[in-house]
Amino acid sequence: MSQTITIRLTKASSKVGPFTITDEYGDIIATNVSRDTLIQGISYNIADNATLITLTSTGNCKVSKTMRVVDMYQSELLQTEFVSTSTACLWRHLTNIEINNTYYGVIRPYIIEYPFAYQFQDEILQNVKDYTKVWKYILDGTGVFSYTDKVLLDNAWFNKAILYNAQQCTGILELVPKPMHNLQAYNAYPIYKTDSKVITYTKSDSFYQYNTFWNVVKDKHIQIAVTSCENLSIDGILNQANMDYTTRSYRKDPLRAKDLKVRHILDNRSDIHMVSQFIITPAQISYK
Repeated sequence: MSQTITIRLTKASSKVGPFTITDEYGDIIATNVSRDTLIQGISYNIADNATLITLTSTGNCKVSKTMRVVDMYQSELLQTEFVSTSTACLWRHLTNIEINNTYYGVIRPYIIEYPFAYQFQDEILQNVKDYTKVWKYILDGTGVFSYTDKVLLDNAWFNKAILYNAQQCTGILELVPKPMHNLQAYNAYPIYKTDSKVITYTKSDSFYQYNTFWNVVKDKHIQIAVTSCENLSIDGILNQANMDYTTRSYRKDPLRAKDLKVRHILDNRSDIHMVSQFIITPAQISYK
């Protein structure tokens, strides 16, 4: 036997959803149900003995609410109005020294961008040298945070970089440590992907550095970046449709202009604490 129920949201934050719907026996009724769908109302067939329904938000704001199945006239249901609330999820920071850029259980990118302006003549970028200290904190078993319980790493750093000016861009550069004492593995780089290029970096004299990059823009009359529809504070998303990551034997256009921007990104881990201090971009004057 089964019964038909209609679920309709009456109050919710704009940040919740999508939802997983279950009954009190743990049976999944539906998954990935959007907030808008539940606002309009949707019906399901459930077990006849089910009396409790649980809505669990599986997005960044993870909340759960259990409701009892009750009888209601259709006119009452249609007259029910939805109210949007602005109640935020509660998140306590600095309670776990082993995670840093994790918020609400999701790794958030640590992004830092450096602008450079040259003098009268155009300059050609040769390499990037970055002085960043990468710390990893260690639990001592006491549960008390201590600034001394940490080690300085040499094999961890940003995992992505984007170098660009007004008409040129390297696309997404995936950064990995240079294989040590393994020439065969080192010769496998750069690795070309459909939406990025994997290159190696080294750490020497406290500087992280890399230099395997060139312009990959297909058409300089098409924008390099597009506006983000998720977060307006993000300064553009790379226009991958205008990037060419294929292998090039000869036509490797260097970054040449009167300005340069270097964007470093860490978005694949949150167990390290990065302290970015300064960056150097050696360049040579381009005579024409």
